[in-house]
Amino acid sequence: MNGSFSRWGALAVLAVALGALPAQARLLIHAGALLEGSGAPLRGPSTVVLEGQRIIDVAEGYLSPGPGDELLALPNHTVMPGLIDMHVHLRSESNPKAALDRFRLNPEDHVLRAAKHARTTLQAGFTTVRDLGGAEVLALRDAINGGWAEGPRIFAAGRSIATTGGHADPTNGGRDDLWETPGPTEGVINGPVEARAAVRQRYKDGSDVIKVTATGGVLSQARNGQNAQFALDELKAIVETAKDYGFHVAAHAHGEEGMRRAVLAGVTSIEHGTFMSDEVMALMRERGTWYVPTIIAGKFVAEKAEVDGFFSEVVRPKARAIGPLIQETFARAYAQGVPIVFGTDTGVSPHGDNWKEFVYMVEAGMPPLEALTSAQAVAAGVLGQGDALGQLAPGYYADLIAVPGNPLDDIRRMGEVSLVIKNGEVVRHAAP
Repeated sequence: MNGSFSRWGALAVLAVALGALPAQARLLIHAGALLEGSGAPLRGPSTVVLEGQRIIDVAEGYLSPGPGDELLALPNHTVMPGLIDMHVHLRSESNPKAALDRFRLNPEDHVLRAAKHARTTLQAGFTTVRDLGGAEVLALRDAINGGWAEGPRIFAAGRSIATTGGHADPTNGGRDDLWETPGPTEGVINGPVEARAAVRQRYKDGSDVIKVTATGGVLSQARNGQNAQFALDELKAIVETAKDYGFHVAAHAHGEEGMRRAVLAGVTSIEHGTFMSDEVMALMRERGTWYVPTIIAGKFVAEKAEVDGFFSEVVRPKARAIGPLIQETFARAYAQGVPIVFGTDTGVSPHGDNWKEFVYMVEAGMPPLEALTSAQAVAAGVLGQGDALGQLAPGYYADLIAVPGNPLDDIRRMGEVSLVIKNGEVVRHAAP
């Protein structure tokens, strides 16, 4: 009896104590101008109110802070949602020794490098990324979510899925005696049965999204960068199984036939899309397939192909042929109404330079507001996070950035991010 009374008495005292605690402190941000992220026009002076990890209000004009509130005054800045890059590779960054790194680095080395790249990415204003290839990134994602590392919110594919000798076959270019023949566990499949097994293995691994290499690629140690590398029944097996497990499917593709098969199979997005034909563009419009252009990666590999020793002699001709074309493909795709979402393939190009993709998109004919929205509400929608990310609105996660001046007048302002807030926590504040 007394024990019962003591327990309930203690609970009552605790409840009273909790009720007496002051309300959680709010952070008010006074923005000289504001982009909501939805594609709505630029707003004038505004206040964004954060409480904990969420936005609780977005108001016109400058609200006065209450007792205990904090204030960040940015009258000469544009505030907008944190940016979303739909195609990165945090585990690596191109360099002349990259081909050797596969033989000399351990998984732990890749995780530590990925952690550095993740922090650089976050500091550049990208608060969410979709990482499309790298088993080690799954551990980094969990470390960031658990507060053990600093970086963007990560939606990770883990290992990509390829066919034997395909773009993501990890044994390409190596001696036969160094690896056993890879299978679905390692992301290499042949036939629909193994295709389904590979998707289920990604589920077991804890992946968030499925990545397939529907055609050859530039940086793999294989001759062809364009050939179709999956049969249609294999791609259909991947997409059908992915739907069972709640995954969407991103398809790396440079060549037309591989793209066509991927779109017919029902993938969510085509990455790169270098040799995209008018027929494929029409099919993507019809099916609602998203295009992730990665212009910056094309420009980077084309530039480095002219540097002796930067790429192997297998990679170099592919980089010269494919790299310069992506911006032109983007311009045609945009003009023809193909659905476009922001993505860079950063890791091919240096981490932190993701913002340059906006410049190349605008150069190719996309208005600045549309380019920015492709990395905000549009990207959040493709991720299935349209009710939580990509906009400044009550109830959304408190992910936001600020740049000086007006990026709609000069898109290069996106390279001058001065404030980054993720989940309500200020992680960069260089503004006065």
